[in-house]
Amino acid sequence: MSKPIEKLKKQLIEISEVVNAFRSEAVQVKVVDKLLDAMIEFERGDAEGYEFLSKKVHKNKTDNEGYDNAASRKKPGATKVLNQLLTTDFFKQSHSISAIAEYCKEHYDSDFKTSELSGILLKLAKENKLKRQRNNDNNRFEYIGVY
Repeated sequence: MSKPIEKLKKQLIEISEVVNAFRSEAVQVKVVDKLLDAMIEFERGDAEGYEFLSKKVHKNKTDNEGYDNAASRKKPGATKVLNQLLTTDFFKQSHSISAIAEYCKEHYDSDFKTSELSGILLKLAKENKLKRQRNNDNNRFEYIGVY
């Protein structure tokens, strides 16, 4: 078997004991769902507070050791950028997904595909942080803030 599959099997065995300690299947499903969400966010680099998922401790080298700390930092993920946009006046006007992606590219130096943004925007709409409406001219969705 390949290394990623072996690693996943080992991780599942480690968490199965904890998950199976819950008697309710619904609780077990929720625990696993939250854990998988946290793992996905951590892998994308969007997760703040999920450092426990990494067994490696990353130490930044100082500039005098030959590393540039600014260059070694990861760019924020799509979720983080969109949540930052929510705190600005950007969503006072409606924007298409492609316009949002272009804005992120220009102002956050983050080149997101529209497919990366669509699920996050839908989630924000379901959480009533944004309103999702169809544009009658081009039949595409646009997003506007809920204030």
